[in-house]
Amino acid sequence: MNQKQAASLYEVISPWAEADPVPPRGLTAERPAGLDGKNIGILHNWKRASKPILEVLERELKKRFPDARLSWYAESYRNTPEIESENIKKYEAWLKGLDTVLFAYGD
Repeated sequence: MNQKQAASLYEVISPWAEADPVPPRGLTAERPAGLDGKNIGILHNWKRASKPILEVLERELKKRFPDARLSWYAESYRNTPEIESENIKKYEAWLKGLDTVLFAYGD
C-alpha cells in the first residue's frame, strides 16, 4: 500500500457502542378474533401525539364496535414503564379485565 492509499483509510466507529445481541422477534401475543363485545384497554404513554391519536382511535372503535367496552389507563410518569413504577399493582389490576390493549407511540 502506498502513502496515498494509507491516507485514505479510516475506521468507522458506531456512536451506539455495542449492538444488542438479542435478535428481534415478532409479537407473540395472540390477537383477538374480533373486537365487538371485548374489553379493550387504551394505554396512554405520555408521548406528545399519543393522546390525540388514541382519542381518534377511541371514536372509531365506538363507531365500529358499539358493544366493546373501552378503558383508559395513563402511565404514571413520562419515560418510565408502568411496571417499573410504584403503581404496578394498579396497572396489573387494570390489565386483568382486558381482552386486548391498544396504544400509540406518538413522537
